[in-house]
Amino acid sequence: MKDAPRSPEPKQRMRAGTPDVAQFVLATGGSLLIGALYIILPRQLQVVPYWVVLALEVAMLVPIVIALASERVALSHRVRRGLAFALLAVVTLALVSSVIALVSQLPSFNGGGQLLRAGVAIWVMNVLVFAVWYWETDGGGPMMRLRHGHGAADFQFPQQMGGDQGRWKPGFVDYLFLAFCSATALSPADTMPLSRQAKLLMMAEALISVTVLVVLVGRSVNII
Repeated sequence: MKDAPRSPEPKQRMRAGTPDVAQFVLATGGSLLIGALYIILPRQLQVVPYWVVLALEVAMLVPIVIALASERVALSHRVRRGLAFALLAVVTLALVSSVIALVSQLPSFNGGGQLLRAGVAIWVMNVLVFAVWYWETDGGGPMMRLRHGHGAADFQFPQQMGGDQGRWKPGFVDYLFLAFCSATALSPADTMPLSRQAKLLMMAEALISVTVLVVLVGRSVNII
């Protein structure tokens, strides 16, 4: 008589319900890059000291990283979501304040090189900030997407059309590509927004992108 198959060990069950660590690392790196870009902005575009944004990001990410790396430290889903949205609030405020400062401080830029570097840094921040927004909000976040089988929720990727029989799962790079397309082509490209919050987020990203581009072009013409 064959032995009945044993149920998975507790560690295996826990790992099976854990989001992809590699994708979490990419999302974390993208978030920290926002703080790094804030550091290199011209001082007149920094509403708070240059190190504050990056320091706050690290403070919010450390508990999540420790919880993922250690089996003895556990964070509830509510706490993780709270930290994630606090992080989003910090980077979004940093982005919006920088855009407002760019518009208000525009006459102080006499050199095209400094203005171009500032505009490019803010534009890249815009792409990264909304990539993190899409990553954290689509389907309730990475943990909820995992629990629900990565079905289309707020965004529908091409691989999810037709029922997604292969259980394809979007990674951070997919949301980064979506944010890049929204900031350049001002359209979702091959990924469709399904919910109102997704559409509002894409509208906000496109508006910021257009503002930065108009400011750069307009001031460059005046300088030339």
